[in-house]
Amino acid sequence: MPIVLLLIMVVFHLPPTWANPCPDWTPSRSHAEIAQLSATLAHWDERYHRDGVALVADELYDQSRDHLAMLQRCVGLATQASPLASAGGPVVHPVPHTGVQKLADFQRVAGWMVGKTDLWIQPKVDGVAVSLIYRQGRLTQLISRGDGVQGHDWSRHIPQLGRIVRRLPHPLDLSVQGELYLRLEGHIQASAGGINARGTVAGLLARHQIDEEQGARIGLFVWDWPNGPEQQTERLSQLVQLGFADSQHYSVAINTPEEAARWRDHWFSTPLHFASDGVILRQGKRPPAQRWQAKAPYWIAAWKYPYARKLAQVRDVRFQVGRTGKVTPIVHLEPVTLDDRRVTRISLGSLSRWQALDVRPGDQIAISLAGLTIPRFEQIVHYSVERQPVNAPAVDQYHAHSCWRAGEGCNEQFIARLSWLAGKQGLVLPGMGPGTWRRLVEAGLVSTMTDWLELDEGRLQQVPGISALRAAQLLAAFEQARSRPFSQWVRGIGAPIGKGVLLPGDWPTVVAQTHVQWQAQPGIGSKRADELARFFASAEVQAIAAHLAGQAVDGFSEQPLRPEQ
Repeated sequence: MPIVLLLIMVVFHLPPTWANPCPDWTPSRSHAEIAQLSATLAHWDERYHRDGVALVADELYDQSRDHLAMLQRCVGLATQASPLASAGGPVVHPVPHTGVQKLADFQRVAGWMVGKTDLWIQPKVDGVAVSLIYRQGRLTQLISRGDGVQGHDWSRHIPQLGRIVRRLPHPLDLSVQGELYLRLEGHIQASAGGINARGTVAGLLARHQIDEEQGARIGLFVWDWPNGPEQQTERLSQLVQLGFADSQHYSVAINTPEEAARWRDHWFSTPLHFASDGVILRQGKRPPAQRWQAKAPYWIAAWKYPYARKLAQVRDVRFQVGRTGKVTPIVHLEPVTLDDRRVTRISLGSLSRWQALDVRPGDQIAISLAGLTIPRFEQIVHYSVERQPVNAPAVDQYHAHSCWRAGEGCNEQFIARLSWLAGKQGLVLPGMGPGTWRRLVEAGLVSTMTDWLELDEGRLQQVPGISALRAAQLLAAFEQARSRPFSQWVRGIGAPIGKGVLLPGDWPTVVAQTHVQWQAQPGIGSKRADELARFFASAEVQAIAAHLAGQAVDGFSEQPLRPEQ
């Protein structure tokens, strides 16, 4: 493909810088949010670099830092200094560790590759970066990355690191840069994720001492030899001879963005003996080591894997009330993409869980996919400075016998009751889903569980969106309801009874059932018998039955309909 055409494609496919719009905040709130997020990140950095403790998953850390940079740009503040600024130690690296430019997507990768030759791709091993210094072929010093220029001396762990090369086959003086990683068996990143591999290694190395068993869990991937041969092919060949076979095994020459994408997909879904969070793209030829600096150069970049956990901003919190009165908090989000799925809302499961978490608009939460399909809440990562009010229902506002009628605060549960009545658990009425019931309720045509039986075509056609044809279909469904068996009506109204339980054939007999009689049936225990007794004794339920009797629905009349003689 001609370079000019490729550049045009890249420009038109790059996501705009305003893809994440700035929040509509006052200047004071913007600065307060930035200050709070900066303090949180500084605390995370300190614990990680000082104690080897990762207080948050790596991908959530990266997204939090990106979010901070976005907020800073929104108010015209300079982006914060490198998160490694406070990580430096007393020991100077022989050659600085460069940073890595992050490429967001295929188009960015294609743009980065334009004009470059002798390109290679490697897995981005998820571990902790180090310099290894060999004197006369013996590993004498191990230096943590620190700020890229100076790090901490981890040489005390060398005797216990039995899985890394501690003695070269030749008495050479050299230094290499690489990643100490947690050794895993058959680890598939796509399904297992990062499993906090980096944090585990950092925690071990931050200790005063580790034992041989712990040291055996740590492997080494050498990703560069700063003063090695000029050509990448020769560097890799000599690294193999020195005992660093993984360097060559996991380095592949590429020519196109499509090849890069194929290898990225391959390593993402292939069993490896380490965790990885993406791929590294590098030019085989790079400047001399004397010119390296602790910042991202032009000759190396990272293309990370899709995040298994995404940071999402809460837009609103609403409460869904089910037929039985269960309240489910639904967190509405600014849209995010997880594994090609657009996620805009997520359930918190229960009112008590929401109360314990206190999720509010403006908060940043972590979400993932359960079973690769269902959005799942994981944790609150950042609370918003301003705690916006949320109109939550009281704990005892809804229950099994609330909202038998439409009204303020009751429409959600009432519509859920109607949907259950018309659904497969009850009357199985065609075309009578929640949307249809909502229209009828909001139009004021349905306010009780059974008054829809008295609707006519003229009143139905007055509802916006209901045509003459649709009105005729609804009336046909209502007529079918009249002929449904008594047992379907009882279950559809909501009696807490399973399909295997035998119901008496008419309402008077059902109501007359005692606790003992209910409990005598298979599958009904004492608790369920109590629930059934309360249900049939309810004044609202009895009013429904009386209305159905007046409509001559079989089983509800005082004198049950009998077959013709």
